[in-house]
Amino acid sequence: MSHASDDTAVAAVDIGGTKTAAALVDAFGEVVARTSAPTPGRAGAQAILQTAADLVQRLRAREDAPTVAALGVGSAGVVDASTGRVLSATDVLAGWAGTDLRGELAARLGLPVTVVNDVHAHALGESRWGSGVGCETVLFLAVGTGIGASFIVDGRVLAGAHSVAGHAGHQPSPYAAKLACTCGGRGHLEAVASGPALVAEYRRRGGGPVEDLREVARRAGEGDPVAAGVVALGGAAVGSALGGLANLLDPHVIVVGGGVTGLGVPWWTDLREAFRADALPVLADVPVLESALGADAALVGAAGLAWELVA
Repeated sequence: MSHASDDTAVAAVDIGGTKTAAALVDAFGEVVARTSAPTPGRAGAQAILQTAADLVQRLRAREDAPTVAALGVGSAGVVDASTGRVLSATDVLAGWAGTDLRGELAARLGLPVTVVNDVHAHALGESRWGSGVGCETVLFLAVGTGIGASFIVDGRVLAGAHSVAGHAGHQPSPYAAKLACTCGGRGHLEAVASGPALVAEYRRRGGGPVEDLREVARRAGEGDPVAAGVVALGGAAVGSALGGLANLLDPHVIVVGGGVTGLGVPWWTDLREAFRADALPVLADVPVLESALGADAALVGAAGLAWELVA
C-alpha cells in the first residue's frame, strides 16, 4: 500500500443487483465521501457501467474532494480478477457476462482500475479493516438475497481455478431437502437459508402473507411460533454449512455478513449451536463473528485493492 498524502484517496464502487454504491476511501480504510444510485440492471451493461462512472465523477466533482488516484470495483457475478472481465452473471444484470469491467471504467474515468467479485471485496474489507483484522485466514460468508463466501489467505482472495471459489450457497444442505435453487439445482443452502427462501418458507408453513424478511423477524420477536421456527431453520442451516466449511478450510476466524444477519440474536444462537455440532471438536472455539463494516465492507475491500495500484 502506498504512503499517500492526505489529499489523495481512491474511489470504490460496489455494483449490486439493485443498488450501485460509490465512495472515496483514504489509505486507512476510512470512507470520506459516498453516494449511490439504483442499478439499471435491465438496461444492459453500458447503462450499468455509465451509472458507476457517473457516481465516481460526482464524488470527484465535490469541492472538498481529494485527488482520486485509482478505482477499485466490487461487482456481482463471477469476475476474473486478473483481467477485470465478468465471466458470468445472473439475469438480474442483463448482458453483464462478458463485460470488460476494468477496461470500460478505465476508459470512462481515466483511472487505473482493479476489479473483484463483490463478496470477495466484502471479505477483503473485513480481513483488512473489520472483524478479521490480524488473522492469517478468514472465512467470510454473506447471507442475503443470495449466499456467497470468500476465503482470505494472507490478505489475498482464494479465487479458484475458474474464479468461482466461494459459491457456498450452492453446496448441498440437509436442511433444504429438494427445494429448488436459483441456480437450477435442488437442495442447496441458498434454497433454504437466503432471505427470499426464508420468506417463502414462512408462507409454505402457513404463516400467511408477509411482505419481507423484516416482517418475519418482527413476528418472531412478537412470539409467532411459525416465524420463530423459520428463523431457527435459517440459522441452523447456515451454521451447519459453516461447520462443514471450517472442517475443510480450518480458518482462524469466520465472519458472517449480509442482510439476513439482521434476524438478530435467535438466528445467531442457532447458527453458532449448529456450527459447533457439525465442526470437528478441535474447531469448536473458532470465533464466528458478525461483520464489523456492514454495508461499507465491499467498498472498503475494493478500495484496499485500488491502493495497491497507486505508485
